Amino acid sequence: MIYPSIDDLLSRVDSRYSLVILAAKRARQLREMQGSMEEGLTLKEVSAALEEIAKGHVTFERTKDGIK
Repeated sequence: MIYPSIDDLLSRVDSRYSLVILAAKRARQLREMQGSMEEGLTLKEVSAALEEIAKGHVTFERTKDGIK
């Protein structure tokens, strides 16, 4: 079983495209933060990003130019 499920994730965003962009940007942020942190993450960056999106900790704002 994949957690979080795609249905849970899609309830937080408006499209699959938005989900991919949001997860990629957050995973990139986590990877950059990991270098400055003393303790490493127990999850891979993409998994951690998807869990944060499912829990509602990470949101997005649609702008005229793209996702912010």
